Amino acid sequence: ERCEMVDGQPEFIQETSSTCWLAGRPHYRSFNGKTSVFMGICDYNLTTIYDPNPTLPAFSVEVKKEEKVNSKVSSIGFITNHIDNITITTVLSENGMVRVSSHHSCLPMSLSHGKLHVYQKGKSMLNQSNFKLKVLYNWHDHLVIKLLTALSGKVCRMCRN
Repeated sequence: ERCEMVDGQPEFIQETSSTCWLAGRPHYRSFNGKTSVFMGICDYNLTTIYDPNPTLPAFSVEVKKEEKVNSKVSSIGFITNHIDNITITTVLSENGMVRVSSHHSCLPMSLSHGKLHVYQKGKSMLNQSNFKLKVLYNWHDHLVIKLLTALSGKVCRMCRN
């Protein structure tokens, strides 16, 4: 919830979020609940803001699917988040670390004057922004993206509404 003035009176506004996820290598679910299966090994742009409104945050989440060694299935090789001119890459085999603009960094960390936090939550990396974008990756084959529902209608790519 957040507090907002409505007709001169403080009022609590319920903030809801939408979720997009990748799981079990080929399974995807978009912000509006539609599921898909993509078996290929490729780079995918999962979500990015498309609305030209300059007051909206600039961000994108990309994933690279790679073939697993000695297997015919793919896995998430790495994810890349672009948030306000900061690039954070989380690589499959680099538990407890991320790359910030190609430099290896240990978790936890706070970036962009506290607007962006990256830390380990259990066995996963959590990237959380001041506009409530959350990216959770388990360094293997599961990725969850949460976004305020108000913003989920302003994105495009695979997680689109």
